[in-house]
Amino acid sequence: MKIVIWSIVSIVIVLVLIVGIGMYMFTKEIKAEQPEYIIDFLKENAAKGNVAMVINYNDEHWVNINEKEPLPLASTVKIIVAIEYAQQVADGKIDPNQIISLEELDKFYIAKTDGGAHEAWLTEVQKEYEKEGVPLYEVANGMIAYSSNANTDYLIYRLGLENLNETLKKLELVHHDEIYPLTSPLYIPFQLMSEQSLSSKELLVAMQEMDMDEYRQRATAIHKNWLTEPLTEQEKEQVRKTLTMDIQKVWSDRLHRSTTKDYAAIMKKLNDKSYFSEEVYKYLDPVMEQLMQRPSNSELFAQLGQKGGSTAFVLTIAMYATDKEQNRTELAFFANDLSILEQTKLAKNLNSFQLAFLTEEQFRVKVRSELVGL
Repeated sequence: MKIVIWSIVSIVIVLVLIVGIGMYMFTKEIKAEQPEYIIDFLKENAAKGNVAMVINYNDEHWVNINEKEPLPLASTVKIIVAIEYAQQVADGKIDPNQIISLEELDKFYIAKTDGGAHEAWLTEVQKEYEKEGVPLYEVANGMIAYSSNANTDYLIYRLGLENLNETLKKLELVHHDEIYPLTSPLYIPFQLMSEQSLSSKELLVAMQEMDMDEYRQRATAIHKNWLTEPLTEQEKEQVRKTLTMDIQKVWSDRLHRSTTKDYAAIMKKLNDKSYFSEEVYKYLDPVMEQLMQRPSNSELFAQLGQKGGSTAFVLTIAMYATDKEQNRTELAFFANDLSILEQTKLAKNLNSFQLAFLTEEQFRVKVRSELVGL
């Protein structure tokens, strides 16, 4: 029986201009799903430090590769936002049924910069709700299931950056970068060009040399400014024109970083159902475990949740599962500095790797034996 635990739309944070013609060039090289590709990739690249994996199976450390190496998270960071959302709902600070205007979400949306994630979510959610707005819990659902960056940045605004960063401390994520918005950094290149009349080459140098404190401060200030002075469609188009592949690489490199060790620990907290209060899990599980809505998944698992992320250069995933026999798995996989071919092949084969590990004892043994000591 085939189950689907990986959704391309659920991992996308990609800036659109990266695919196009190049994808056709690689189709002949990408064969049917091959879970062994992930094993081979880890063996070939572990020494470079650009890939990391942790797998815990029934509380045993099954795989530990570069577990303390901080790597870009891409959309996987949205797990932190989901946790804070559930905590604030449980504490009565926000109402999950409050209707949120789509205009409010649009303040944080720049078309063609998220792989179509936000538009796909809108298409689906508007089948049930009026065009004017949706409940807050649907905004959270869309952040995880569709990976909408606009929904994420709206929730960052509602939940508060200070509260989100305090959650990092409570979770004891010592290797985790400070949280800042996702969409507003895309405006920084255009902002610099406007301020300093830079050429394309000068802009790239300025972006590369900007320290992270200034980068976060600019991103946060832009985010706040959009609340009262959102970009016009013309301004959004001008922003998109600055996003060359070189600029996208700078943006990708500056995404929040953390370790697979940290995210495997978070997955255990979500899997065990004992770290947070029952009230928090009441609101967190429906957001994180939307995969359980599929009959093929609910037939095999008691619980199953995940969030992935990608850019043109990055692929990440953090997931947890408890099967019907109460076998528990937590997995975190981060890869950076990927070629388009590597990124595409990893995305294609990671689902089959997860599925084989969760359902085939022989494959689990193979993973452990081939990846031990890397």
